[in-house]
Amino acid sequence: MQHHNDATTRASVPEDNTRLRTIIVDDDPLARRSIKDVLQSAGFIVIAEAPTGREAVELVVHYRPDIVLMDILMPGIDGIEATRLILERVPDARIVLLTSGVQEDVAMMGLRTGAVGFLQKDVDLEALPRALAGTVDGEAAISRRLALHLIERLRRTREGSIGMRPVRSTLSGREWEVLDMLCEGSGTEDIADILVLSTETVRSHVKSILRKLGVSSRSEAIAAAARLREEEPAPNGRTDSLSISH
Repeated sequence: MQHHNDATTRASVPEDNTRLRTIIVDDDPLARRSIKDVLQSAGFIVIAEAPTGREAVELVVHYRPDIVLMDILMPGIDGIEATRLILERVPDARIVLLTSGVQEDVAMMGLRTGAVGFLQKDVDLEALPRALAGTVDGEAAISRRLALHLIERLRRTREGSIGMRPVRSTLSGREWEVLDMLCEGSGTEDIADILVLSTETVRSHVKSILRKLGVSSRSEAIAAAARLREEEPAPNGRTDSLSISH
């Protein structure tokens, strides 16, 4: 990480965000120290540090910090699994993931899990406090490169295709996510990995999808999804009332 002088870093965070309570999670003590120095210089309160995902879960549940800055690659429970476990216990936790490389698929997995940000470890530390503070105001802490990747992904999603769903549907949001991945040709294990679910849970969702759609196979479910996307009328009489699946 690139380090800058304290005066510059301190000025990078608005005054009303300078007492944010933060927990830093990283198995590298030098990385934790570097991040801690910058955040404290910017006025953040670093209330705890953790070298493992398991300890991170316990600390977040106990302290309920404003922000959690979490490394992804750690022994035992990694950052994405720790994020999932934390959000099960503290649904409003704000977690920003850190990675040592550009891993767009991992980033998407982390954001799907519920993280509010995904940053590279070589981020300019001068920008880190402002990025973290922005999450409190509802902003996503993501790099420009990842933002462009997300935009391109949306542009490739044409109306009526994968990622879009009818406004009126008996399927839940999670079931549409599973169905979208079936339409993309993903298998049970792939869906489980990407959505951070057990294979048993994925199979349960598939059974529910088949039952709700009145079909008996995955291929029939894919065909039924296409018909639903094409035929669903909009409330104003148009035929293009579709919303992005979350």
